[in-house]
Amino acid sequence: MSKAFVSEDRELEHDDGPESGDQPLPAKNYITHAGHRRLKEELLNLLDVERPEVVQTVAWAASNGDRSENGDYIYGKRRLREIDRRIRFLTKRLDAAVVVDPSVHAGNDQIFFGATVTYADAEGAERTVTIVGVDEVEPERGRISWISPVAQAMLKAREGDVVSLRSPAGLLELEVIAVRYPEAGLDPD
Repeated sequence: MSKAFVSEDRELEHDDGPESGDQPLPAKNYITHAGHRRLKEELLNLLDVERPEVVQTVAWAASNGDRSENGDYIYGKRRLREIDRRIRFLTKRLDAAVVVDPSVHAGNDQIFFGATVTYADAEGAERTVTIVGVDEVEPERGRISWISPVAQAMLKAREGDVVSLRSPAGLLELEVIAVRYPEAGLDPD
């Protein structure tokens, strides 16, 4: 037997999971109400719809006999592992979630989490982005993570401020043109 298999087995035997004390606590996962709702809906869909359907297909395929050449069984088990992995991921993200209501800053011209910011670069090209949680990023819709370099450069700046952004192309200057927040009770989506 290879030493690699022996050491893997030992590692698995001693893995106490998240309760082992030596693992760091998950970092806070800042997220908007809409983002939290989407993650929760995805988790519930996986648990209540997709997983039961795949389990039923796998059970049916297993009852057909030889599993080694049964495509429904093989691919069903693979899909079940993918679903279970996604369920674990979503559960961890939701457990670490800190829901932030950006509407508390409505009327403010300072940039915080949840702000929709219009800015211009040195050439005058304008761009509008909304600063959201890492699980809500959609660059094609202008939704950037609060930990992205652009958002980090703009956080706490105000309308009219010029902020510096370090990029591979060098130091860029961005002028904050407008800052707005969603109204209380309204989803920005």
